[in-house]
Amino acid sequence: MRAEVEAVDGLHVNGRDDFVGEGKAADLDPLPVVIDLAGLPVTGYQAADWLREEHHLDVHISDHRRINTQLTHADDRETTARLLAALRELAARAGQFPASPAVRLRSPADLRMEQTLLPRDAYFGRHEDVPVSEAEGRVAAEMITPYPPGIPTVLPGERLTRTVLDYLRSGVAAGMNLPDAASPDLTTVRAVADGPEALGGG
Repeated sequence: MRAEVEAVDGLHVNGRDDFVGEGKAADLDPLPVVIDLAGLPVTGYQAADWLREEHHLDVHISDHRRINTQLTHADDRETTARLLAALRELAARAGQFPASPAVRLRSPADLRMEQTLLPRDAYFGRHEDVPVSEAEGRVAAEMITPYPPGIPTVLPGERLTRTVLDYLRSGVAAGMNLPDAASPDLTTVRAVADGPEALGGG
């Protein structure tokens, strides 16, 4: 199955070279088939929605450039054939998808921010909700976690950068889910209080 998907133009199956080696994972579980769609003009969010609507197939998770299809002991040649046929059709029809907003992220290293307060002090201290356009340089008082992958991009106590805010805002526009943000559409960000208008800490 992994080899057949890799053979589809525009699709790349992340494998040992991507995940295993010095500084990476010790080994690869072959059953999660993580498919990179960067070679197609579609996002992982669009692909996941299309597979569900057109083929009644649910992917495990998706992000702005990948889908993860999870194989199990219950799958066989029939079920994998359905998935493979759907992926081939997805690749063939990718040019018909409406353009999606680009997610602005050059490198994961760009998401690192300065920790200026202990997370507990920032989270439980006095805070205020500030417009995202004014949040650069402010200290976060909340956790903001794109799901998937479910790894926080923002932790309480970190000083917010324009790069991180642009990544999250562009991600929301493209279909990113922020389940734990005070404002899931990220119109505002909860920040450590600067003035008397602040909300009381919990």
